[in-house]
Amino acid sequence: MKRILETVLLAVYVAVMIVASVWLGRQAYSWMPVPATSEAQQIDELFSFLVTLGTFIFLGVMGMLGYAIITCQAPPDDYSEGHPARGSLKIEALWTITPILLVLWISGYSFKIYQRMDIAGPTDILGHKHLSSMQGGEPNYTATTPSKSNARSAPIIEVTAKQWAWAFRYPDKNVTSTELHLPVNQHIRLVLRSQDVLHGFYVPEFRIKQDIIPGRIINFEFTPIRVGKYLLKDSHFSGTYFALMHANVYVDSQENYDRWLAVAATQPPAPAPNLAAAEHAESPKRVFSSNWYTVLPAAPPIVNHSS
Repeated sequence: MKRILETVLLAVYVAVMIVASVWLGRQAYSWMPVPATSEAQQIDELFSFLVTLGTFIFLGVMGMLGYAIITCQAPPDDYSEGHPARGSLKIEALWTITPILLVLWISGYSFKIYQRMDIAGPTDILGHKHLSSMQGGEPNYTATTPSKSNARSAPIIEVTAKQWAWAFRYPDKNVTSTELHLPVNQHIRLVLRSQDVLHGFYVPEFRIKQDIIPGRIINFEFTPIRVGKYLLKDSHFSGTYFALMHANVYVDSQENYDRWLAVAATQPPAPAPNLAAAEHAESPKRVFSSNWYTVLPAAPPIVNHSS
């Protein structure tokens, strides 16, 4: 009878674990910022999966500990040592094979998500359909929507990071800006470069974080789907003023995007205001001198449009 009761309680607890894990995994979607790219759904699904799996493991471990505390107490005045669980092939196999299977499961699911993001970039994600073709050895993406006016070539934007400023160049329009403007529902390709040290391109709402490595040109593609204003941050510690290295990102309608480009193209290039350079130029307020070496901020970028 006791064995049957234990089995029933175990089954009930496992059912509770499953329900609680799935529920918390669903709640994890609300912990993230509002998704603003089609690829964000893939990352949110991965995060929800990890929360669900982590909750199930946590509840399982805590349940085993609670069961052991309640049912495996030694009698009063019993100070003898417990039986050592050594040489048990079942236990060795359990705590060796189970973590391996969990890691393989997580790795396989993660790889599937990133593969879908990579391969499905210009294809149908969240109802935003795109086609990919190759012309002259370079990918040319064209968005396919019911309106022919939206069937345009995907913008290619050059992103330059340096200590401590962002610069964005639109080569088709010969426009450079310290703001990043993107057309909504268009597949975007960023060409990322660093002039000095390691930087990180990070927009939380986009669910993307890409390292920008000195001496390398990195292509990064995504599709913004929500009009709005976002904040680009440097996700790596790149020196003294890295906290000031941020830029505004605007996802615009196609009409507003074209209008902004047209207006920016008429502006003469000029040095952009730079927070790092301005702060470095101020007289330091120090109690004592540390004699630490500080990298001088790079010259402000020359742009047609600044924030």
